[in-house]
Amino acid sequence: MNVRIAAVAASLALGIVLAPAGAIAQDKIDKPVRIVVGFAPGGTADIIARLVADKMSATLGQPVVVDNRPGAIGRIAADAVKAAPPDGSVIMVQPIGPMAVVPHVYKDLTYDPIKDFTPIAIGTTFQFAFAASPKSGAKTWPEFVAWAKANPGKADYATSGAGSLPHFFGVMLGRGIGVEMVHVPYKGSAAYANDLISGQVAGAVDAIADLTEFHRAGKVKILASSGAARSTALPDVPTFAELGVTGVEAMGWFGFFAPAKTPKPIIDALNQAINKALQSPDVAEKLSKLGMDPATGTPEQFATILANDYAKWGPIVKASGFKPD
Repeated sequence: MNVRIAAVAASLALGIVLAPAGAIAQDKIDKPVRIVVGFAPGGTADIIARLVADKMSATLGQPVVVDNRPGAIGRIAADAVKAAPPDGSVIMVQPIGPMAVVPHVYKDLTYDPIKDFTPIAIGTTFQFAFAASPKSGAKTWPEFVAWAKANPGKADYATSGAGSLPHFFGVMLGRGIGVEMVHVPYKGSAAYANDLISGQVAGAVDAIADLTEFHRAGKVKILASSGAARSTALPDVPTFAELGVTGVEAMGWFGFFAPAKTPKPIIDALNQAINKALQSPDVAEKLSKLGMDPATGTPEQFATILANDYAKWGPIVKASGFKPD
């Protein structure tokens, strides 16, 4: 993943947002740090924040605590951090959805992911995957495509919710193979499990970690994943690119952000502390069990990844025709 980020960085000509001259002269973090998480304790974002917080504290020489502000798909946390002082004392960890997808879905957002925050570090990455249920009888992706084309309207897929990134990845996937795949939203990954296993839906699109247990148990078959390379967790599963499906490469991430205009020395200090935490063998091992790959890089590299993902998902959301209730 570092190679991927380095490749992105090679084309960089942009830097991160800098504080105006004289705004804040601070060049180090001299107070406790609060990591705001927009999701409930025990979730992936919360686990990542707590794993990193423990290591950051030792590096920065300051207490680092996690502050859960769940609700509204991460929007409550984003609003809180947007309004925080740009001194490094309040940062947040967010998945790709609230920063690159949600802004295209909800037009009444009170934050701008590009203008209101400074990217610190990408943190972790993960792939999406498509799992086929017994309904289709498919054991390979070409078999599923053949079944879908022979059974118009039956190629439905479950996701963890309408307006989620898996929802729109499914839209992108359908466009990539020339089949209109029918979206069936559920309230979370656990909610669709029984219907997927029993064959009530033909398949599911989700983060690969949320489908791995069922795949390994032989209850469903993960047919392909969305990365540029195979997932280290499931090296037997090919990527869509390997299978000749173009235009559907996608990666998810959980990244760290500070309020806009946070001085660059502060951003750099936070970046170094987060990267050091992610390079710890025990942290890497725990993240791997979550289906996450630690990804270190500079703030500028993460800024470019955010900008690219924001631009990428906008047209896909629009093409889906989805309108939130």
